[in-house]
Amino acid sequence: MPNQGPEMEIVHLLRAVTVELGLHSARFAQRNGMHATDVRALIALMDAARAGEEMTAGRLGAALGLNSAGTTALVDRLERAGRVRRVRGESDRRKVVIEVDERAVELGQSFFGPLIDRTAGLLEGYDERELAAIRGFLRGVRDASAEGS
Repeated sequence: MPNQGPEMEIVHLLRAVTVELGLHSARFAQRNGMHATDVRALIALMDAARAGEEMTAGRLGAALGLNSAGTTALVDRLERAGRVRRVRGESDRRKVVIEVDERAVELGQSFFGPLIDRTAGLLEGYDERELAAIRGFLRGVRDASAEGS
Protein backbone atom coordinates (compact mmCIF):
# COMPACT_ATOMS: atom_id res chain seq x y z
CA MET A 1 0.00 0.00 0.00
CA PRO A 2 1.54 3.36 -0.98
CA ASN A 3 2.33 5.97 1.65
CA GLN A 4 -0.91 7.86 2.27
CA GLY A 5 0.54 10.73 4.26
CA PRO A 6 0.64 11.72 7.92
CA GLU A 7 -3.13 12.20 8.15
CA MET A 8 -3.81 8.55 7.29
CA GLU A 9 -1.09 7.41 9.69
CA ILE A 10 -2.97 9.22 12.48
CA VAL A 11 -6.32 7.77 11.33
CA HIS A 12 -4.83 4.26 11.44
CA LEU A 13 -3.30 4.89 14.88
CA LEU A 14 -6.67 6.12 16.13
CA ARG A 15 -8.29 2.95 14.79
CA ALA A 16 -5.65 0.84 16.58
CA VAL A 17 -6.27 2.74 19.83
CA THR A 18 -10.01 2.19 19.44
CA VAL A 19 -9.48 -1.54 18.97
CA GLU A 20 -7.17 -1.79 22.01
CA LEU A 21 -9.58 0.18 24.21
CA GLY A 22 -12.42 -2.05 23.06
CA LEU A 23 -10.43 -5.16 23.96
CA HIS A 24 -9.55 -3.67 27.35
CA SER A 25 -13.22 -2.95 28.01
CA ALA A 26 -14.18 -6.46 26.86
CA ARG A 27 -11.69 -7.98 29.34
CA PHE A 28 -13.28 -5.94 32.13
CA ALA A 29 -16.76 -7.05 31.10
CA GLN A 30 -15.76 -10.72 30.89
CA ARG A 31 -13.94 -10.73 34.23
CA ASN A 32 -16.95 -9.20 35.91
CA GLY A 33 -19.74 -11.20 34.25
CA MET A 34 -21.00 -8.23 32.28
CA HIS A 35 -22.12 -7.55 28.72
CA ALA A 36 -20.35 -4.92 26.61
CA THR A 37 -23.57 -2.89 26.76
CA ASP A 38 -23.41 -2.98 30.56
CA VAL A 39 -20.00 -1.33 30.46
CA ARG A 40 -21.17 1.30 27.96
CA ALA A 41 -24.18 2.00 30.19
CA LEU A 42 -22.00 2.50 33.26
CA ILE A 43 -19.76 4.87 31.31
CA ALA A 44 -22.77 6.86 30.07
CA LEU A 45 -24.12 7.06 33.63
CA MET A 46 -20.78 8.21 35.05
CA ASP A 47 -20.38 10.79 32.28
CA ALA A 48 -23.85 12.16 33.07
CA ALA A 49 -23.05 12.32 36.78
CA ARG A 50 -19.76 14.10 36.06
CA ALA A 51 -21.70 16.64 33.98
CA GLY A 52 -24.23 17.10 36.81
CA GLU A 53 -27.06 15.63 34.71
CA GLU A 54 -29.70 13.17 35.81
CA MET A 55 -30.02 10.07 33.63
CA THR A 56 -33.42 8.49 33.20
CA ALA A 57 -33.87 5.05 31.68
CA GLY A 58 -35.27 6.64 28.53
CA ARG A 59 -32.28 8.91 28.14
CA LEU A 60 -29.89 6.02 28.82
CA GLY A 61 -31.62 3.87 26.20
CA ALA A 62 -31.37 6.66 23.65
CA ALA A 63 -27.67 7.13 24.39
CA LEU A 64 -27.07 3.41 23.86
CA GLY A 65 -29.42 2.94 20.91
CA LEU A 66 -31.70 0.56 22.84
CA ASN A 67 -35.47 0.27 22.72
CA SER A 68 -37.58 0.49 25.88
CA ALA A 69 -37.64 -3.26 26.55
CA GLY A 70 -33.88 -3.55 26.03
CA THR A 71 -33.24 -0.62 28.34
CA THR A 72 -35.47 -2.08 31.06
CA ALA A 73 -33.67 -5.44 30.81
CA LEU A 74 -30.29 -3.67 30.98
CA VAL A 75 -31.19 -1.57 34.02
CA ASP A 76 -32.79 -4.56 35.77
CA ARG A 77 -29.65 -6.65 35.13
CA LEU A 78 -27.33 -3.91 36.41
CA GLU A 79 -29.54 -3.30 39.43
CA ARG A 80 -29.64 -7.02 40.36
CA ALA A 81 -25.84 -7.10 40.09
CA GLY A 82 -25.56 -4.12 42.45
CA ARG A 83 -24.02 -1.89 39.77
CA VAL A 84 -26.80 0.74 39.62
CA ARG A 85 -29.78 1.91 41.62
CA ARG A 86 -33.02 3.64 40.74
CA VAL A 87 -33.65 6.82 42.75
CA ARG A 88 -36.08 9.73 42.64
CA GLY A 89 -34.96 12.78 40.70
CA GLU A 90 -33.68 15.77 42.65
CA SER A 91 -35.64 18.42 40.76
CA ASP A 92 -38.68 16.28 39.97
CA ARG A 93 -39.44 13.57 42.52
CA ARG A 94 -41.81 11.88 40.04
CA LYS A 95 -38.89 11.09 37.75
CA VAL A 96 -36.87 7.90 38.25
CA VAL A 97 -33.15 8.40 37.75
CA ILE A 98 -30.49 5.73 37.28
CA GLU A 99 -27.28 6.14 39.29
CA VAL A 100 -24.09 4.10 39.38
CA ASP A 101 -23.49 2.39 42.70
CA GLU A 102 -20.23 3.37 44.39
CA ARG A 103 -19.10 -0.28 44.37
CA ALA A 104 -19.29 -0.28 40.56
CA VAL A 105 -17.23 2.92 40.45
CA GLU A 106 -14.61 1.31 42.69
CA LEU A 107 -14.59 -1.85 40.56
CA GLY A 108 -14.07 0.20 37.41
CA GLN A 109 -11.39 2.33 39.05
CA SER A 110 -9.47 -0.76 40.15
CA PHE A 111 -9.43 -2.08 36.58
CA PHE A 112 -9.27 1.09 34.45
CA GLY A 113 -7.37 3.30 36.93
CA PRO A 114 -3.88 2.20 35.89
CA LEU A 115 -4.68 2.81 32.21
CA ILE A 116 -6.20 6.19 33.04
CA ASP A 117 -3.11 7.12 35.07
CA ARG A 118 -0.73 6.06 32.27
CA THR A 119 -2.79 8.01 29.72
CA ALA A 120 -2.87 11.14 31.90
CA GLY A 121 0.87 10.77 32.39
CA LEU A 122 1.40 10.86 28.63
CA LEU A 123 -0.36 14.22 28.50
CA GLU A 124 1.89 15.82 31.13
CA GLY A 125 4.58 16.46 28.52
CA TYR A 126 2.36 18.68 26.36
CA ASP A 127 1.89 22.43 26.69
CA GLU A 128 -1.55 24.06 26.76
CA ARG A 129 -1.52 24.79 23.03
CA GLU A 130 -0.76 21.16 22.20
CA LEU A 131 -3.42 19.97 24.67
CA ALA A 132 -5.94 22.28 23.01
CA ALA A 133 -5.07 20.74 19.63
CA ILE A 134 -5.48 17.21 21.02
CA ARG A 135 -8.83 18.15 22.61
CA GLY A 136 -10.02 19.72 19.37
CA PHE A 137 -9.00 16.70 17.32
CA LEU A 138 -10.66 14.20 19.67
CA ARG A 139 -13.86 16.26 19.86
CA GLY A 140 -13.91 16.45 16.07
CA VAL A 141 -13.50 12.66 15.75
CA ARG A 142 -16.26 12.13 18.34
CA ASP A 143 -18.59 14.54 16.52
CA ALA A 144 -17.79 13.01 13.12
CA SER A 145 -18.56 9.55 14.52
CA ALA A 146 -21.85 10.77 16.03
CA GLU A 147 -22.92 12.19 12.66
CA GLY A 148 -22.74 8.69 11.18
CA SER A 149 -25.28 7.29 13.64
